[in-house]
Amino acid sequence: MRWWVAVAWIDQLINEAQKTVDEVEVFYVTGTSVSADLKLKKVNLATTTEDCGFGIRTIHKGRIGSSSTNNVSQWRECLNAAIASGKLATPQDWEGLPDTVPLSPAPLSFDDSIRVEPRVVIDLIDKMLEGAAEHPAEVAAGSASLSSSTVALANSKGVRYTNQHTGVSLSLEAIHGHSTGYEFDHSCFFDKVDPVFVGERATFFATESDNGKDIATGEYDILLSPLAYGELLGNVFVPALSGRNVHAGRSRLAQSLGKSVTDPQITMYDDPLLEKANGSVRWDAEGTPTRRVNFIREGILETFAYDLKTAYRFGKSSTASAIRGGLGGLPSIGHHNFVVDGKRNEVADERVVYVHNVVGAHTANPMSGEFSVELSNAFWMEGGEFDIPIRSAMLSGNVFDLHHSVSGLSKESRAIGPMILPSVKINKQHIIGK
Repeated sequence: MRWWVAVAWIDQLINEAQKTVDEVEVFYVTGTSVSADLKLKKVNLATTTEDCGFGIRTIHKGRIGSSSTNNVSQWRECLNAAIASGKLATPQDWEGLPDTVPLSPAPLSFDDSIRVEPRVVIDLIDKMLEGAAEHPAEVAAGSASLSSSTVALANSKGVRYTNQHTGVSLSLEAIHGHSTGYEFDHSCFFDKVDPVFVGERATFFATESDNGKDIATGEYDILLSPLAYGELLGNVFVPALSGRNVHAGRSRLAQSLGKSVTDPQITMYDDPLLEKANGSVRWDAEGTPTRRVNFIREGILETFAYDLKTAYRFGKSSTASAIRGGLGGLPSIGHHNFVVDGKRNEVADERVVYVHNVVGAHTANPMSGEFSVELSNAFWMEGGEFDIPIRSAMLSGNVFDLHHSVSGLSKESRAIGPMILPSVKINKQHIIGK
């Protein structure tokens, strides 16, 4: 991929590091973002941010050191700090940083039509308010943001990769009587977000959820929206696929390779090479070329996710699943575009309890999978239409077990953070009425 002349200091850093350590890696991020927050129907805060920072990782005789800073001129001090921290680290099995390979220079998640400017953000907010006016709920809060960033990764094995990424994020919260409604949208491409829809759905859920009816405690067929499903999946099931959690004894799926762990119609995979998807990238946060990784195929667990450190420690191969949090964050196991797929059908023809969102999924037990969450914007639904709103109720069960009770996946999917999910119909789940 193209290498910037503007970051020649990274080559100087690598040359300097090789005088002392076996290997070195530099992860450098620059970016610009513009955001605005709503309070009621007025812009309360608008900011423009310029970000710049880098992290250094050194490896010497199996000892890994690290340091980071947002001041490029201090790269020597940062390098010395990384080398010093490595001397204190416990050595581990290490087979080397990735070699360089030919990769397409075309970015997968970059929209060159995006202008990171305040006027564009204000226009997005105006469109959300336009949609919100479709229903009598009051706008309580909201936000819109635009971002553009460039990531550079270099190492002492010759890797010199760059990647560009853009982002658009929208959210709106509304209130009507005693009920609230929330909706959001995000994408790396401007034409894939719909601010009018975000505003309309937020006030729709707030308005229609008011004066909800009680539901008796019992077993019901439910339809989880992608947002509600993503809360349960992301807090329990996805972490159980991490090789680090598996080998640390923190995954219920640790002994399930080759076994059925979901209904046969379910397939779960990470595809970092999807065009126009938020997490798409041709190399992971350590420079390992990405590929599609099938975790579950037709209900059968096939593999776990690994970064280099975990793979080397346990005699496995990296699945190019390394991600980083923040400008100088160290690599950790994650996913890029985590997709739940399978046979698609009409999931709302028969009467079901539709759940738009849940509250409290973060309290679920990641080992056992047991959870108890509050339903938010729940409705009786039939024939694909919202019917009677349901007053506050709880849903309890087991995230792993409910995947054996899936009876349908919606034809449409949507992005929920780094996940791409359908609505999921699940039979006979326990709802506790209030």
